[in-house]
Amino acid sequence: MTPKWTVRRLPRPDAALRLYAFPHSGGSPGEFVRWADELPDVEVLGVQLPGHGSRFAEEPLTSMAELVAAVVEHVDFRPPFAFFGHSLGALVAHEVALELRERGRPLPDLLVVSAIPAPHHGPRREAVHHLPEEELISFIDGSYGGGMAQVAGDRDLLAMVLPAYRADFEVYETYRYSPRPPLDVPLRVFGGRDDDIAEDRLADWARHTTAGCELTVLPGGHFYLRDAPGREEVLSFLRTSASRAATR
Repeated sequence: MTPKWTVRRLPRPDAALRLYAFPHSGGSPGEFVRWADELPDVEVLGVQLPGHGSRFAEEPLTSMAELVAAVVEHVDFRPPFAFFGHSLGALVAHEVALELRERGRPLPDLLVVSAIPAPHHGPRREAVHHLPEEELISFIDGSYGGGMAQVAGDRDLLAMVLPAYRADFEVYETYRYSPRPPLDVPLRVFGGRDDDIAEDRLADWARHTTAGCELTVLPGGHFYLRDAPGREEVLSFLRTSASRAATR
């Protein structure tokens, strides 16, 4: 494993389950690795891409194909493990699992996807990755709960974070799902009741597994998992998953 590709808060080499977390557009894995404080039987590893977090000085990746290839090349996923992906991260996690299968490598015991329609539906908005800086900042501020407008006043900070958003938006907006046989991996889908994703499009993730799919819609919007009860529900499910892994 190349260390810079994953980050963790608490090393747990003997954990019942390793959880690899794939962040949303523009996100860094920091908020997910903090889950380790409440998941004592899980080693939480955040997947950190070029141009994000402590790798902000690196050139970000702008296509799903190169992103997935880089992750699979540099990260040695050690069983037993599960994937969690939020928004764009869910599509990345799913594509990484498909690529692992293609290469004959171990698959995750569980794939948890959050706040994104099933991949065959394609992008759900007009492209924004090409927008001029001010318009892109306005879009991010309106779509991600505010805060970006304050960043815009700090040119150095803006130069650190805006390229990651732009690159991730390009990954999402240019991604086209290539039909392949469904994974033999259980799927758990979470979404926010106030998000603008139709519930049937979340439920359609069931087409991408032969091992069962369950959907839970929780109070809140696109980032429902940052507040109660969404956060507690997701963490409770992950604790239960680790307990089951420990008995295998």
